Amino acid sequence: MIIERSMNDDFLSNTYLVGEAGGSGFFVDAGGPVAPLLKAAKEQDVDVTHVLLTHHHWDHVSELAQILEAFPDAEVLIHPQERPLVADEFSGHITGTMEPGDEIAVGGLTVKTLHTPGHTLGMLSLLVDGNVFTGDTLFKNSVGGVRAPGHTTFADIKHSIMDVLLALPGETVIRPGHTDPTTVADELETNSFVRIWRGVDPEGDETCTALDEQATLVHLGDDYDGGHKAWVRWPDGSDDIVPGSKVVRG
Repeated sequence: MIIERSMNDDFLSNTYLVGEAGGSGFFVDAGGPVAPLLKAAKEQDVDVTHVLLTHHHWDHVSELAQILEAFPDAEVLIHPQERPLVADEFSGHITGTMEPGDEIAVGGLTVKTLHTPGHTLGMLSLLVDGNVFTGDTLFKNSVGGVRAPGHTTFADIKHSIMDVLLALPGETVIRPGHTDPTTVADELETNSFVRIWRGVDPEGDETCTALDEQATLVHLGDDYDGGHKAWVRWPDGSDDIVPGSKVVRG
């Protein structure tokens, strides 16, 4: 199996080409730059039959048209709850939907869809041959936020990470929607959010201001872009994952 990755320098978002040399293949997301992936598909004689979108955000769909110029018959699929949220300039390219638990055959590969809401309501992770493409749910030593457009809840993203993604075999390679790959085993051991959820490390209780509101800083962890993600608790006891830049300590 071939896996090629291209990362957008502006957003650090990943687009992947997955397939078999001399056979069929698919794209995971379309945030670009797709040119090197189209070149790789041509060089390795991969016929792209599908574009599978993890979610609707612009940095994951912005170069969809370029893929379809090269492979006009490719099916473009997304979760049905994400489909109406795709920006108008890209929505006409969506050809269908994929439901959680679907198995999509692409040549000799089978892609299983896993529902991993939190960052968005219809976020799908894609499992194929020991690799899981996690969109904006789980990153290397970080987690997705739950304040982006179309988000759901802290409880959702925690469940998606702990009970769906990190329940996969330890050797499963995690290929996130931003920056570097990791494995299930590594994230269980080293991800600072996961360690607290596992009960290995304690929660914090520092007073802070988050999004201009009083809160408790439960944890300030790394983010994929070199910044931070913050787990905060509001006075009513509810939790959130917010950008670290939106938190003032003390």
